[in-house]
Amino acid sequence: MIIPENLTEFFYWVRERSENLWASEDWNKHEFYGAKWQPLTEPQIDEVEQRYGVKFNHEHREFLKILHAVDRKEIIEYDGENDEMIFEERTWFYNWLKDEQEIMERLHGLPDWFYSDVEGRNQVWLKSWGKKPESKEDREKIFQNWFSKIPQLLPIYGHRFVVGDDNLKWKPIISSWGSDIIVMGWDFRTYLLNEIRNHLDIYEDVFDEEDHMFYPEVLPEIQEIFNQNFKYDETKDVPYFKEMMLYWSSGWSSFGMEYHPKGTTVHPIVKTDIAEENN
Repeated sequence: MIIPENLTEFFYWVRERSENLWASEDWNKHEFYGAKWQPLTEPQIDEVEQRYGVKFNHEHREFLKILHAVDRKEIIEYDGENDEMIFEERTWFYNWLKDEQEIMERLHGLPDWFYSDVEGRNQVWLKSWGKKPESKEDREKIFQNWFSKIPQLLPIYGHRFVVGDDNLKWKPIISSWGSDIIVMGWDFRTYLLNEIRNHLDIYEDVFDEEDHMFYPEVLPEIQEIFNQNFKYDETKDVPYFKEMMLYWSSGWSSFGMEYHPKGTTVHPIVKTDIAEENN
């Protein structure tokens, strides 16, 4: 399988491959049967930027012009009370023309979401913030000063965000659950192969000798893209966010590093969460 390296060609490849899959009879009982992407025009993208006060980086803008959103909702199933099955519709990729409430909640809810990890159970306090003040008011000032400097995060799907700084060498898409942040892809190509792999038919069945069963695995050429994209590179950075990403061990794989490198017992990030009065 040849995966286009050119980003524009790749987006068209994704659109054709996913829509062909959704149109197949194998998907006739799936909520995405017959689904289509809904790209935006250049004037629409300009209007969205003005309407929301945002600025898309060039990769994100190209994504919006070719893909953007799908004309279907995702159906989530989960168990309710008394073993009752609950079905819930959720937006798959945000539609910037229709999903205003969800997008605004994501855009404007970020400060409170992150700050809840500072004052809540997780007690997050970054080393670069200095000693943790006893006063909540002082802690909030330090946090707000830090948050005012972070790159703009633009919602794309669920709790996934595009880092909107076009000056960065890499254009990462992150998954953020409050302060617990990982990179889903250091570019849109890797992100989409990662995020919508089940909609691109990029698996093969591999026999497991131990279990004596076949299990689906992404094709070798896809795995190689992942391996290369997440390989350690000192130029990979997300200004102000990198330290928070490395605060939790889950973020280290995003940068191609291990939280506990072999042969060491050093924790790369030292948490400074002790109030001044206890130092």
